[in-house]
Amino acid sequence: MATKLILCDCEGSQSVDAERIGSACDLECSKIHTGLCTRELGLMADVLKGEDPVLIACAQEQEVFRDLAEDLGVESPAFVDIRDRAGWSEQAQDAAPKMAALAAEAIIPMPITPSMDVISEGTCCIIGPSEVAFELADRLADVLAVTVLTIDGGHPMTRSFDVVQGQVRSVTGALGGFTLRIDQLQQMEPGGRGAFALSDPRDGARSACDILIDLAGGTPLVQAPAKREGYLRADPRDPLAVARLAFDAAQLVGTFEKPLYVRLEETLCAHSRAEQVACTNCLDICPTGAITSAGEHVAIDPMICAGCGACAALCPSTAITYEDPPVSAILSRMHVLARTYRRAGGSAPRLLVHDAHGAEMIRLAARFGRGLPADVIPMELSVISGFGHAEMLAGLAHGFARVDILLASTTERDALDRELALASAIATDAGLSLIDEADPDALCDLLYEQAVPPPLKDAVLPLGNRRQITRLAAQALNPMMEEPLSLPEGAPYGAVAVDTDACTLCLSCVSLCPSGALIDNPDKPQLNFQQDACLQCGLCRNICPEDAITLVPQLDLSDTALSQQVLNEEEPFACVECGALFGVKSTVERIMEKLSGTHPMFASSEQARMIQMCDNCRVGAQFKMEDNPFQSNPKPRVVTTDDYFSKRKDH
Repeated sequence: MATKLILCDCEGSQSVDAERIGSACDLECSKIHTGLCTRELGLMADVLKGEDPVLIACAQEQEVFRDLAEDLGVESPAFVDIRDRAGWSEQAQDAAPKMAALAAEAIIPMPITPSMDVISEGTCCIIGPSEVAFELADRLADVLAVTVLTIDGGHPMTRSFDVVQGQVRSVTGALGGFTLRIDQLQQMEPGGRGAFALSDPRDGARSACDILIDLAGGTPLVQAPAKREGYLRADPRDPLAVARLAFDAAQLVGTFEKPLYVRLEETLCAHSRAEQVACTNCLDICPTGAITSAGEHVAIDPMICAGCGACAALCPSTAITYEDPPVSAILSRMHVLARTYRRAGGSAPRLLVHDAHGAEMIRLAARFGRGLPADVIPMELSVISGFGHAEMLAGLAHGFARVDILLASTTERDALDRELALASAIATDAGLSLIDEADPDALCDLLYEQAVPPPLKDAVLPLGNRRQITRLAAQALNPMMEEPLSLPEGAPYGAVAVDTDACTLCLSCVSLCPSGALIDNPDKPQLNFQQDACLQCGLCRNICPEDAITLVPQLDLSDTALSQQVLNEEEPFACVECGALFGVKSTVERIMEKLSGTHPMFASSEQARMIQMCDNCRVGAQFKMEDNPFQSNPKPRVVTTDDYFSKRKDH
């Protein structure tokens, strides 16, 4: 069934070209309505009763149309905002291509983010000074199972909630699964007259709760407290903030759906090998502490993960991938936006990536200011901190003249800064930037005055994982590049330089390379390298006993990077006994020079000769030596029947 696009000019405040929009995005368009959410609501009811899916070009009055669909007992329609993002603008007369692009994007099916159920049964721990904590506990005691951990030794006058004293040593977990480690724990003993007594203090106590309220007023008990679900915190000196916590905590009982923002493929992780640490990008960037080392790979706690996506953007091996949405869905949206814009007559679109904060700025700018330029196409994401270099380059490869990311005050920008520097090094002189502007009018002024470079003439469709997307986009953006592109330090692409004078071809780097970029040759002493597979994780450099390896961050776009190149090779040594090739000739000769005639084990020429033998011949030679280290007592003679009878005769 074809989707029907319902258009409205919002009381004549915008101009809508239905024919141009419909032909560009292959949608059946309605006539242009004027008051669809008010006096023409009856017409909308007739449309909703039809069999075809409906896309309403109005985002402001979504609730009105949803309520109408519910009253009619039909499926709720989809919505797209073409007014605030296109129609209300100083350049509204040129906004038809953008309207068509936004409408086409709105009907793209998006994958469902995987999720898990989180169960909170309402056990709550309040930590703080007794006066404030007891008052809050009184409010919550009827709806939650409350325990107060006082930090000042106060005593309650009621038994409607439990009270303990102690010092919190650590807190782990999130909503539905907090674990507290407590020292100097003293539990209240309710018996006896007068003030309640306390038990003897003990260290190392462990407690669990579903909801944790921190009124201590000191350092937060968890990393990124604003991002930790189930962790509520307020200044104990602010009674209004404390009162709000009572309402917030009461809402945290039941079964909740927790998105699984990222997926980890442990076999691809380049964190470490043989207890040698290599890549720590995700560990260093995670704001919530959800990522920890688990030996040769990392582990991600889905309960603590807040879904910023920075780990996936920085992961060199694509072991961590973002799922809300996956990179393929983002590429699909960019492709449809750019393609439809050009089909509708546009030529050089600009992509503005933003989150919910940016969407509000765009709405304010449209209603009270200049609105967005006609060639700036906004694309909203739930979070923008995971929009990495691969996505930036893909936007340029799809035919956008610029890709700009609008930051919010809460945006985690460390990863974005690194990714922008990397993308700019690959796409030199391209339009890439982070916009840190909180004023809607200033944002519009910046966009109207922005320099717009020419877009890629022949747009391409990069596909695959982030590394493959980067390579395909980089080749399209640098068609005449013959030399490798120099990249910033820490980039996930590059080569390794080997000091052949220092390298002994021990091949320890080969055995530990997590991506298989370093390869040996089973037939001769040779170190090979495939640049396309190199993650620049540094493990080879760290493990090399001769310090012979140096990392060279670069991106080679030629086919040479896809094939094996010889970094170092030497002549093998021929066994003096059987002639079989083994080891490295220079190494064997160097060992002979150092050990022959000087080391007790190789004092004689016969012993020293074993250094020049292959494994099989060396073992055979050792068996024939008088001081054979493998020699044991002679085997006893086999007793025969004759031996048995001869013993009988002797007796």
